[in-house]
Amino acid sequence: MNKHVSETPATQFLSQRKIAFDRHPYDYVEHGGTGESARQLGVDEHQVVKTLVMRDEQKKPLIILMHGDRKVSTKNLARQIGCKSVEPCDPDEANRHTGYLIGGTSPFGTRKRLPVYVESSILQLPRIYINGGRRGFLLSIEPQQLTSLLAAKPVECAL
Repeated sequence: MNKHVSETPATQFLSQRKIAFDRHPYDYVEHGGTGESARQLGVDEHQVVKTLVMRDEQKKPLIILMHGDRKVSTKNLARQIGCKSVEPCDPDEANRHTGYLIGGTSPFGTRKRLPVYVESSILQLPRIYINGGRRGFLLSIEPQQLTSLLAAKPVECAL
């Protein structure tokens, strides 16, 4: 099994900014989600952060970062960011906006700079595991980097 992972736009983005992170490759399982990556890496799924690409009623894309073991209330998210509605982008649209494949989407190094929102309780964790820009590849990083690097705005929309 090859555990070497080459650079991705996400790792290049972090390295260029001299941000410390650790690489965590794992065996990608189709539809395995954060539960599978957490199990393989031996970490709490609550610390695994999923990167979800959504859009508002004007079809403007945005990213919401959510705990792996929680879901997003699109109604609460829309209300907090001042939109009428928010819905997930389809996989092709998400890929066009980010440059990443579904299952490998990272908030770092996206093709277009998108507004980023983060579930506020993620920022309280000591360390998070977040996609590194490829399926089967997570990075561990301090959650405060989300606000300093991505200008991620804290929201409360977890279900």
